[in-house]
Amino acid sequence: MNRSYFNSSIQKFLETSNEEILGVLSKHSEFAVELTQRDAWEQQILLLKNTLQHYTGKIYFEYAIPRMGRRIDAVLLIKHVLFIIEFKVGEKEFPSYAIDQVWDYALDLKNFHETSHDAWLAPVLIATEAKSPVLQIIDSTHNDRLLSPICGNAIQLKEIIDTVLSRIELKAELDAASWESGSYSPTPTIIEAAMALYNQHSVEEISRADASAKNLRKTSRAITAIIENSRLSNEKAICFVTGVPGAGKTLVGLDVATKHLDKDKRETSVFLSGNGPLVAILREALTRDKVKREKALGKKVRKGDVMTNVKSFIQNVHHFRDEYLRDTKAPVDHVAIFDEAQRAWNHEQTAKFMARKKNVQNFRFSEPEFLISCLDRHNDWAVIVCLVGGGQEINTGEAGIKEWFNAVNRSFPNWKVYVSPQIEHRDYDATNELYSLNSENVIQREEMHLSVSMRSFRAEKVSSFVKTLLDLDESNAQLDYQSINKKYPIVMTRKLSHAKRWLKQQARGSERYGIVVSSQAQRLKPYAIDVKSPVDPIHWFLDDKSDVRSSYYLEDVATEFHVQGLELDWACVTWDADFRYNKGGWETFSFVGDKWHNIKKAERKQYLKNAYRVLLTRARQGMVIVVPEGDVTDPTRHPRFYNETFDYLKRLGIGILPDTN
Repeated sequence: MNRSYFNSSIQKFLETSNEEILGVLSKHSEFAVELTQRDAWEQQILLLKNTLQHYTGKIYFEYAIPRMGRRIDAVLLIKHVLFIIEFKVGEKEFPSYAIDQVWDYALDLKNFHETSHDAWLAPVLIATEAKSPVLQIIDSTHNDRLLSPICGNAIQLKEIIDTVLSRIELKAELDAASWESGSYSPTPTIIEAAMALYNQHSVEEISRADASAKNLRKTSRAITAIIENSRLSNEKAICFVTGVPGAGKTLVGLDVATKHLDKDKRETSVFLSGNGPLVAILREALTRDKVKREKALGKKVRKGDVMTNVKSFIQNVHHFRDEYLRDTKAPVDHVAIFDEAQRAWNHEQTAKFMARKKNVQNFRFSEPEFLISCLDRHNDWAVIVCLVGGGQEINTGEAGIKEWFNAVNRSFPNWKVYVSPQIEHRDYDATNELYSLNSENVIQREEMHLSVSMRSFRAEKVSSFVKTLLDLDESNAQLDYQSINKKYPIVMTRKLSHAKRWLKQQARGSERYGIVVSSQAQRLKPYAIDVKSPVDPIHWFLDDKSDVRSSYYLEDVATEFHVQGLELDWACVTWDADFRYNKGGWETFSFVGDKWHNIKKAERKQYLKNAYRVLLTRARQGMVIVVPEGDVTDPTRHPRFYNETFDYLKRLGIGILPDTN
């Protein structure tokens, strides 16, 4: 696949007229070429021709980074180094956003482009009108052959190339044909994936291509086939997609939803979630991206109009429920995807809410039963896709998957039920309810389970490590840790300041980092962490380093309710005394008034354990765990509340950050 608008050997580039190169660039551009863009290209061509007179290799103009939806101004392959170049024509400074931009490009190639994994990459930012800075060639602290961004002006580009080539030992020159043939296998964040899918990219384009990730595409295709068969046969079906944390359940749901947005075919879909922060963040991200794209095409667009369309596609499940309480007709959509379906409310919680908030007395449905009933109003066909995480119920009244089976058994016996054999795993706690269904209508499909975490592209066993850690399976947790730690660093400290420093040292470019804590962690206030202080998840997850409300500032913290279904590149998990290791087991507490109270209900104990499962599986690239030292003078933060937890994690092999000031 040719990823660039123009590429050639450096020699041919030097011999080709500027007009011909400009013509090729303009021909392949996805957008209308404005005069400013043409002028920028022309200056880049002149600068590169003046610089590259004595080099051999290849040049690539406007090289595509599909995961980011962006293009690198120029890539130079010279001897044994790839130079990733971003030009700021006419710029006199080196703005931080531009430094992050070129770093992001290089990181994307390093992480996701097969033949760039082991290559030396040099990200270069050229501000053409800047005063000549002192060149700084700094090797990566990650030991992955990725240099830190090098800033220079127009006349310094040759010096930059020569200096880098001389500093890096030549072992073997890069072969251009081999490098170009390398597959691009991205692992996008759910926000990036949503934007790409909404802009009609396929799940194949934005996901990895290795054998373990093919499961995701098989699942998506299997559900699409079930939808098509249900439509042709006038049947109703409910699919349960299960998977480990970060396996891509939400990605599958978004892929299915975006394939069925054509209202003319009368088979539209809606993506529903009870996760308020996730809905708000995805809506805002899709809206911002759509507005940006439309303006790039020279179109006038109002953010409010774009948001209206996005809201019809991604909805809060409670708003959907309320709408069809008022309206007894069948929904517009024939396909409904319920994200985090395990968090739907049981009958008791639903009835209490309806009586208290909606003045509906004696409501007779659980949330799953009512939601199925809405789609059952269709006279012809309907399909529900439930995306289910095992062991991820984190709040009172969340029914788990068993209530969906009970609802089908009670009220919708003719619906076909598609599940995977893994549905009988203890994490889903629904085997008895599954066997109560009419066996003729239960179809088992291996494709309904996603077995490999794609959240962490560095180590797929992170979810297994977290599971064994929380299940107190020390020997297997130690083995899992040893298998992941080189690619996915997990470290520990007693000091929050050390953790913050570590996060900033690890993150490169615009890689997102932040602090996550349990919603029950109420005695972290001495560390300026107040879980009762509201955080705006939109700003926390979407805004950049200049915004004090963003995760980057490490001031506002997010809880399991804010981060479930989302991810960070690097996370700081700050552990409080609500979840303590003691004498070989976990103890669970809630802080009420002025003291900790032992949690006795099994259900609430499980919610707290699940909360830590969510927190410990948010990071894509690595995490630092802070277990505070406590304070012997404070009975609510006594060191014994924390020390055994720290010692347990230490026994698993987790490395400890040096105690430096």
